[in-house]
Amino acid sequence: MQAGRSRSTALALGLAWATLLPGGGGGRLRAQPAPEAIPPLLDLCQQARAAADAVQLRSLQDRLLALPTDQGLEPVLASADALVRCEAPDAALTVLARRSPAPGPGRRAWLLLQWRAADAGLDHERAAQALRWLAEGDPVRLQEVSLPLAPRQGASPQTRSALDQLADHLESLGRADEAAVVLLASRGTPESDARRWGRAVALSTGLEPDLRDSLLERALEQAAASGAWGLVADLLDQQLAAAPSGPITQLSAAEAQALQRRLRLSGRIDDAYGEWLLQRRFAADPARAAQLDRLLRSPRDPGGHAVQPPDPSLP
Repeated sequence: MQAGRSRSTALALGLAWATLLPGGGGGRLRAQPAPEAIPPLLDLCQQARAAADAVQLRSLQDRLLALPTDQGLEPVLASADALVRCEAPDAALTVLARRSPAPGPGRRAWLLLQWRAADAGLDHERAAQALRWLAEGDPVRLQEVSLPLAPRQGASPQTRSALDQLADHLESLGRADEAAVVLLASRGTPESDARRWGRAVALSTGLEPDLRDSLLERALEQAAASGAWGLVADLLDQQLAAAPSGPITQLSAAEAQALQRRLRLSGRIDDAYGEWLLQRRFAADPARAAQLDRLLRSPRDPGGHAVQPPDPSLP
């Protein structure tokens, strides 16, 4: 069965390459311009992937890499795109390196394809560089650029801001402070700004406490302005994460304020469990902690409120 499938795929490959011959195969072998030659090869790539035929897939990748790209930028972009789709991102980067377009729409398309190939190959350095070139020194430019995320099986295609993608690549490279600077450049919606600024603070572990609290306060204001109360809770939890456990009297003024705000918010977002954890950690209100303990106790635990079955030993 496997041998028959391989012969079928090989025959299809031969037919595809026959289309590269002028006049249906007569005369001297000469490849068509890349864009016209690509569709049949991509179809075969899909078949090879479905059949898990790694040998055939590699052969097709080599064919795509060998297509002529000396007629301008379009064949370069078409070949690189096909190589990414045929699971050969490194080869796509090789093809893209054959050109360096001047500023304009062509260069933008070239840089976006550079990012796609580098991202697909987990080359964070080259992916980050492509986005930096695209930003032209101003990370805010990346906010409105939507980049495709790697598709999940059965899921709808999704996109993400290039600003966040650049921060991801820099974080993966261990350059957390650079990622934080990128995120702090955000000038989007109040909610997106708050989320990015909160993440920037989390990445910048070396920030002075006053600056850290100031940035988190700005993020909280933005999140509250957009009504994103779940995000407000996350930011307050982030602010309290480094606080010492123990009586509330041991907290700094900023930490104590964050705790009181988080406790009040728990009622608004119906987060009794989160409030219970904070009450236990900081002993803010022992009576309230005991009340929450009773509320959250499993009904079947001793003292729980489930109806107990009758004791068979009783008359």
